[in-house]
Amino acid sequence: MASAGQASALIVTHFVLRMQIPVIGCALCVAASVVLNIALRASFPANLRLNDVWATAILAFDIAQLAVLLFLTGGLENPFSTLFLAPVTTSAVSLPWRQTLILLGLALFFATLLLFLRLPLLGPAGTAIEPPALYTVGLWAAINISNLFVSIYGNRVAREARQLASALTATELMLARAQHLSQLDGLAAAAAHELGTPLATVALVVHELAGQTQLAATWADDLRLVEDQVARCRNIIGKLSAPSEMAEASFEEVGLGNLIEEIAAPHRLQDVDIQVIIAGEGREPICGRNPAVAYGLSNIVENAVGFAAKAVEIRASWTAQEVEVTISDDGPGFPAQVLQRVGEPYISDRAGARRSEGEAAGGLGLGLFISKALLERTGGKFVIANAAPPLRGARVTVSWPFGVFERSRPPLRANKEGIS
Repeated sequence: MASAGQASALIVTHFVLRMQIPVIGCALCVAASVVLNIALRASFPANLRLNDVWATAILAFDIAQLAVLLFLTGGLENPFSTLFLAPVTTSAVSLPWRQTLILLGLALFFATLLLFLRLPLLGPAGTAIEPPALYTVGLWAAINISNLFVSIYGNRVAREARQLASALTATELMLARAQHLSQLDGLAAAAAHELGTPLATVALVVHELAGQTQLAATWADDLRLVEDQVARCRNIIGKLSAPSEMAEASFEEVGLGNLIEEIAAPHRLQDVDIQVIIAGEGREPICGRNPAVAYGLSNIVENAVGFAAKAVEIRASWTAQEVEVTISDDGPGFPAQVLQRVGEPYISDRAGARRSEGEAAGGLGLGLFISKALLERTGGKFVIANAAPPLRGARVTVSWPFGVFERSRPPLRANKEGIS
């Protein structure tokens, strides 16, 4: 498309506007671009994604080819000199910052070279079209400033778009996992139904064996043990078949202290000391097993462990009005740019990577973004800060009104006798 556009511009300029340009030289320049396109299409499959080096080389060719065309047709006075923006913009939104800087420097170099070195643009009468020098310098400045602005702004917008897409993907994976867990309820009920018949057969056989005097005298203890275990299995299957009974048994609710211990337990195997402090006024708050609360707090603890030098403290406290969980570590703390843009996805260098035996630190800092979104959705207030000097480390505080924290607690159900 670009080659066709260049060819069309040359045809209109020479045959319609009657301007005198070196047609053969310009045609050879456009032909070089056509040949490159054909060679690339023949050498690589259409679905191949080029690496950064190849992409940078092709965009560099586009800049050089445009510079040659402009050299032959008046330099920066040619209105098509603004096309220097196209390769730089493409690089800014699709390539790393280093490659974009290379192409930006190449565009600035050729634009500056064309300011002094170019063939004159001749009109129909053969007279040279020479705009004032100040106008030419203005064009040069406008092209270079535009390239610089597009590079910075385009790269930033594209980077944030990629980060938001990554955050959305991570959230979708989390929701898919939650849906998978909810589907397990149905599978558990189906499994309980299928296991009911063979278990009843086992219970019948054991009962008949226990009724035989000779066997009962020899294997009385073993038969009694099997009967007890069969009864226990039938009780468990009954609960799986009726999830409401599991809820009545408090499987769906948990106290604040137990919730914090469950979140901290998976991280205690690492070489960081995790201290849990539970203290409050009045009765301990009880909440439902909300995946958003568990996942959000677990992500914060994981980040704290990853950045901590030696210790992480999880402090859970409550009053009659508020429930608060504070997670702090003794690591380097949050960078200033993270504190300024809290709640947005960002790229982080994970200091915790030091534990992977020299592996380079780095990774997507999406945990804080996802945790904030999930915890605020449950009614919580999310605050991050660094410890006040001379202390060091990061501190994340999540707080809920007492009633909001307990709102997800499952309601009491009436039992078979009608007593709640």
